[in-house]
Amino acid sequence: MNSDFPINPEQLRKKLKDWYEKHARALPWRSTAHPYHIWISEIMLQQTTVKAVVPYFERFIQRFPDVSQLSQASEAEVLQFWEGLGYYSRGRNILKTACVIQSLYGGQFPSDIKRLTELPGIGRYTAGAIRSFGFNLPAPIVEANTLRLYARLTGYNADPRTSVGQSYLWSFAEFLQPQRSAGTLNQSLMELGSLICTPNEPNCPQCPLKTLCQAFANGAQNEIPIKKTRPVITPLIEATVAIQHGELYLIRQRTSHERWAGLWDFPRFELKEVSPELNLYSAAFKKLPGLVAREASLATQLNLNTPEFVLQIRHSVTRYRIRLLCYLAELDSIEDTVLLTGFRWVNLAELANLPMPVSGRKYANLLIKSQA
Repeated sequence: MNSDFPINPEQLRKKLKDWYEKHARALPWRSTAHPYHIWISEIMLQQTTVKAVVPYFERFIQRFPDVSQLSQASEAEVLQFWEGLGYYSRGRNILKTACVIQSLYGGQFPSDIKRLTELPGIGRYTAGAIRSFGFNLPAPIVEANTLRLYARLTGYNADPRTSVGQSYLWSFAEFLQPQRSAGTLNQSLMELGSLICTPNEPNCPQCPLKTLCQAFANGAQNEIPIKKTRPVITPLIEATVAIQHGELYLIRQRTSHERWAGLWDFPRFELKEVSPELNLYSAAFKKLPGLVAREASLATQLNLNTPEFVLQIRHSVTRYRIRLLCYLAELDSIEDTVLLTGFRWVNLAELANLPMPVSGRKYANLLIKSQA
């Protein structure tokens, strides 16, 4: 046994194997060892809960059952099937990766960690997951659940997110790897971290590894790992305007320098001079249509009638808490109008089939429903 780690790996594997066979959740990506399915599920699970991912995964695999069909898709269609998962760069990267795998590897995933990490959007953890779950080959994995589990098992009381902490935990993950059934072990470790070794109030009495756990032995399971510093939340107030001309609506494709790059949205802008705490029944709110009309006209170079307030949508993006005020405005005149780059007119049927951010989709769905 490695003197650096106070754990007997063979004992850990046996205890964990028995627990996993009885308690593992039935998840669609666990019903197969296909590397493609493993890859899609792992990318989707980044920054997203298991419960939320399941329907997205099933719908995505039904439409794109293999690398070949995914590689032939357009970015717009991939983003449409990614819509609602957020972090849309993940969707763009899977399309890039599918094209690389199809062209360089004949549609088959490599099992080598180095080759996997050279693919767009695949880091050390995802590469390890593909190698171990898809090929059942040894590969250490450290993600949110195993980071927490490893820190508690070893009693690591420094910050596990530093380079020193990461090095220690990746070394521990490597130390645990068996020569056979590595995929089952890694799945077991992740599942235990997710179901038992939770961030708050871990269920230590039901943990199969409690007799091996240094944090449990020292009563430090609620202090390990050191809590991550919470980001400061910034409130913002934004407006979006659905500009209508007959049965057509103006939309804009967001650029690579913006949130939700590549997605379509109604013209949207921050109301920098308006308090995020604005009361919708105040005199200040009643004056907003004029400001919104001016900002929308500047953004689109179009002359608009005074916009009408429709609804408010509250949502969060990374460290921002956003109030989105949704307006509807008619184009004053379409004569001599020239659309700026990135803008286009679409009808509601076309709007329903374009990828949009969640807040934009909510507003679009309301417009579609109102015209039904």
